[in-house]
Amino acid sequence: MLHLFAGLDFHTGLLLLLALGFVLFYEAINGFHDTANAVATVIYTRAMRSQLAVAMAALFNFLGVLLGGLSVAYAIVHMLPTDLLLNVGSTHGLAMVFSMLLAAIIWNLGTWYLGLPASSSHTLIGAIIGIGLTNALLTGTSVVDALNLPKVAGIFGSLILSPIVGLVIAGGLIYLLRRYWSGTKKRARIHLTPAEREKKDGKKKPPFWTRIALILSAIGVSFSHGANDGQKGIGLIMLVLIGVAPAGFVVNMNASSYDITRTRDAIGHVEQYFQQHGDTLKHVMDITPAIPSPDESASGPKEFHCDASRAVLALDRAKTMLTGLESYDKLSVEERSHLRRLLLCVSDTADKAAKLPETSSGDKRYLKELKADLLYTIEYAPVWIIMAVALALGIGTMIGWRRVATTIGEKIGKKGMTYAQGMSAQMTAAVSIGIASYTGMPVSTTHVLSSSVAGTMLVDGGGLQSKTVKSIAMAWVFTLPASILLSGVLYWISLQLI
Repeated sequence: MLHLFAGLDFHTGLLLLLALGFVLFYEAINGFHDTANAVATVIYTRAMRSQLAVAMAALFNFLGVLLGGLSVAYAIVHMLPTDLLLNVGSTHGLAMVFSMLLAAIIWNLGTWYLGLPASSSHTLIGAIIGIGLTNALLTGTSVVDALNLPKVAGIFGSLILSPIVGLVIAGGLIYLLRRYWSGTKKRARIHLTPAEREKKDGKKKPPFWTRIALILSAIGVSFSHGANDGQKGIGLIMLVLIGVAPAGFVVNMNASSYDITRTRDAIGHVEQYFQQHGDTLKHVMDITPAIPSPDESASGPKEFHCDASRAVLALDRAKTMLTGLESYDKLSVEERSHLRRLLLCVSDTADKAAKLPETSSGDKRYLKELKADLLYTIEYAPVWIIMAVALALGIGTMIGWRRVATTIGEKIGKKGMTYAQGMSAQMTAAVSIGIASYTGMPVSTTHVLSSSVAGTMLVDGGGLQSKTVKSIAMAWVFTLPASILLSGVLYWISLQLI
């Protein structure tokens, strides 16, 4: 692994360590915030002791990151402006990464200190939007061009809808349990709070099967959180490594000849598709290749831009570079960087073609498969990065869980949490976040679980503590604008200092 960092001078190595430290600190704070949600219900229903619950959450967050794939990691990355992604190794790209991370860290630390279950996902997405808007203002481009608006809209929609889904589903579950699982004394025990059970039955622990369900659902929330939120840190670290140490990370240096052939075949299929649908694709690209500008030599331009006139040119160059290639070691560092830009450009164009209203559903699926093959050797993550993020998330969970867990467990409802409420909230969160991770949509663990708890409290007649709900709502409302403003200002300042 260390050979991938060979050739870095002292200052570049220091910059790399600083950037990696930023990302891992962000993930640790993510553990403070979001993973505390998984332990709150099992602790406050006395299903597990706090130390054991926190260790369990840390372990399954670790496993979630390790086994969760990379779909969410790169869904977050592709929210960034395409031009900045294409030129992430430039000074602008590095300023973008540092500004985004610092903004997310500042807001997350502040809300954690106040014990507010604010969303790390909202914070990071707000920071990305702030970078895109500031970049648009500085370069004179439109907001539509500056941000990947369809991606932003889809992710923003999932973040808005997920708390509503949590509220409704958890409330529905507790309603069904109240109606169909309370007819006998044995069944009715599920609707007791720990204090009520101790007073009534003289027992401190939940009923056996209820306790098992609470623990399993807490494991599900922890694993789902790692598979969803943990991936964001992986995507950010890859951005840092591509920017600071491109020689080892701009493409997957461990890619086999089969992987490279798979990418080259995908380019051929995309080219064939573009030729067959030339009339409809005039919306997104110029089928006639443009004459390359002098700065776009084979080694790649200093600032690469992907527009309609370069789409076919990118196809031709990428195919030429990959023909007969069996290992990326055969390419120079500049050629690897340029190949990555070309593949991203072709992928972006294929994505635009797939979103045209006249594109059939079959063609959309076909283009989606080709896009996955195009990006297979450039959207990856080494195992040590996944392990580092998993450890940071787990350690953060064990250090700073108490503040947010107290808010979730004690301060949302007016009454103590019943076993049924804890199960309903956790099962809703585990399933919702798990589905989101599978589909590649980043959602807020914090908002899903806190809204699920609120839904159970509303339906079960306990009512909500208005002060806490107002604070959570304020954090929800202000997280996006605050992180947009913070990252935008930091990005602007960093560009002035370059």
